[in-house]
Amino acid sequence: MKQLFLFIVIILSFGCKPKIEGINPSSGELTPGKIICIGDNQMSGFADDALYYKGQMQSLGNILAQQLQLVGFGDFNQPLMPVNSVGVNKDGLSRLELSYKTDCQNTTSLSPVRIASSGDLNALNTSVFNPSESFKNWGIPGLKVTDVFDSNYSNSFYSRMQSNTGAAVIDELSNIGANDYTFFAVFIGLEDLLPHAKSGATSNDMTPTFGTAPAGDGFENSLSVILSTLSVNGAKGIISTIPDITKLPYFTAIPENGLDLDSANLETLNNVYNPIGFSFELGANNFMIEDPDANVFGVRPMQAGERLLLSVPLDSVKCHKMGSVFPFRDEFILTLDEISEIQIRINEYNTVIRSLAEEYDLAVVETKEWYESVNNGITYNGSPLNFSFVSGGTFSLDGINLTGRGNALLCNEFIKAINKKYNAQIPRANALDYDAVLFPQ
Repeated sequence: MKQLFLFIVIILSFGCKPKIEGINPSSGELTPGKIICIGDNQMSGFADDALYYKGQMQSLGNILAQQLQLVGFGDFNQPLMPVNSVGVNKDGLSRLELSYKTDCQNTTSLSPVRIASSGDLNALNTSVFNPSESFKNWGIPGLKVTDVFDSNYSNSFYSRMQSNTGAAVIDELSNIGANDYTFFAVFIGLEDLLPHAKSGATSNDMTPTFGTAPAGDGFENSLSVILSTLSVNGAKGIISTIPDITKLPYFTAIPENGLDLDSANLETLNNVYNPIGFSFELGANNFMIEDPDANVFGVRPMQAGERLLLSVPLDSVKCHKMGSVFPFRDEFILTLDEISEIQIRINEYNTVIRSLAEEYDLAVVETKEWYESVNNGITYNGSPLNFSFVSGGTFSLDGINLTGRGNALLCNEFIKAINKKYNAQIPRANALDYDAVLFPQ
């Protein structure tokens, strides 16, 4: 089998002039004060599969706050990691960087690798709560809508922010008080879907759209209480819809027809699979996967549009015939039916979001549309940007979370919606001032 090349990198040189807005900055109908943000990974600056200082400084929340400061808003307090920290994720691992890695075929190439053997557990387990200055960025990696009401919420990224043990996120938001902010931004719901999708739809059920309890059960009930809490005393705000997560690079970087066969491996596979009705040809072929419903043998080729997850062990593909002689297990695959179920839930969430935005008179940013446009490829100040893994400029090395450049582009969509809703003229961020994936020097 020919080597499966997954990481094709293109070094782009950006020598472009910054965008000129040509406007007089104005807060419009907004009352300049402070902004509070709530969300999950994207709002927090989680990137490259970890929370680390530079990612936080280039988070969606922080970039939006910086642009609002141009029309009179105040400072934006974040639960920052140490400046030189290697970062950490929920599994205790450090952040990823693009570096050289030697695979099972003794081939060295650029690939995402951990920057250290362990993540910064000390920072993860050290409280950064400051009673004299409340946090304004409540972007918490891993946060689901329903988690906001859990007084026993077990998440170290939240614990380091907590004012006291047993305080739910909704309690913390209530304690901040309306006098401490005049505007809020909400981008939440991704983590209500992603754990299920990243498991190949084998575990971690998606949050139900509707629940029976007032809050902490279904998506709608919980989000309604969050918005009610944030809207106290007339604070204005913006909320985002949810993109189609099945189109993120984590799910699309490896094509379903990435099984590239030479003559020797072609003969082997045809000897294995011809007796049960499958045949292969030289060059590109669809990977083989387990599917109990496919036939009596429980295997079949992937279909067009199905997803192979970035969690697949690449050395097993290259050297141990995973995905060919040994079909991929369900945990590495999203079938067409599973993709459809996720997309249906996303559409349900977005219907709820739009309805609640109208109820609470909020600006709405249609991030689903923005993700679609960038997925198709855009040109920003002369620079091509897209969803291509590593080289596209918008997604970090985990294939799920945006780079600083991607966050700045998304922030501009928030700003467009704010300006339209509140007759403001908030300048947009220059996305080229923020990082894409960094290549080795």
